Amino acid sequence: MKIAIASGKGGTGKTTLSTNLAAYLAEENEVVLTDLDVEEPNSGLFIKGDLIHQEDKFKMIPEWIEDKCTLCGICQDVCNFHAIIQLSTMIMVFPELCHSCYACSELCPTSALPMIPQKMGVLKHYKDEKLNFVESRLEIGQEQAVPLISQTNEYIDKHFPDGIIKLYDAPPGTSCPVIEATKDADLVILVTEPTPFGLHDLKLTVDTMYELKKQFGVVVNRHGIGNNDVLEYCRKENIPVVAKIPNDRYIAELYSRGELVYKKVPEVKRQLKNIHDYIVKLGSGGER
Repeated sequence: MKIAIASGKGGTGKTTLSTNLAAYLAEENEVVLTDLDVEEPNSGLFIKGDLIHQEDKFKMIPEWIEDKCTLCGICQDVCNFHAIIQLSTMIMVFPELCHSCYACSELCPTSALPMIPQKMGVLKHYKDEKLNFVESRLEIGQEQAVPLISQTNEYIDKHFPDGIIKLYDAPPGTSCPVIEATKDADLVILVTEPTPFGLHDLKLTVDTMYELKKQFGVVVNRHGIGNNDVLEYCRKENIPVVAKIPNDRYIAELYSRGELVYKKVPEVKRQLKNIHDYIVKLGSGGER
């Protein structure tokens, strides 16, 4: 299965769950954990392994060749993202706005806008026994995460067979990077916290999953703080609460040291087993 772990806001414990669940499942199964939060990946702080592959990732952007250009203005007219502007006798290209759609290049009658590669990030693949960890990191100054997320997903699909468990640590929020990270998932686990902010952003994420027609469940992190509004909302909406990770200072201390929590907190391990059982039930055709 492809399992994306997402959240409506940052700081809910998405990476904590992703790394601990990956390590827990890898005790008996082949697992690949992919950090798709490419703007600020941090799963690598908790997952150790040997670096077995590294490659630069590129996106294609147009380069203006002045000698070939007739200043017809077609490129500016067809660009939906305002990445190309004609100023008098000059064509200006804004790489940060370019979505690599090739429209300007393909429709230029004089081939004055060939597409050239621009480095947008780095992909690294680590291996530790049965656990594979893949991380992509966006270059400083690059503003678009979606192309790097897309290429990272392509790497996973190419190098790992369908039989392996694939976990994806998605970016926070409900914007385009989250859509790209979850659109092919068989199951999305939404991590939230029992606070007004947690409930507000959970509702946004739930609406997004409904729009994408995704199967999903909820994990409540820091259970015991706040109130029961999140649990009541899930009950009314018939959303399965797969696990409840307790609010425990010791968990925060372990996290701050970059340690996996489930190995030292038995209750967390029990909650991970609940998630595992839920995944197995779905995989065998059980109802949500």
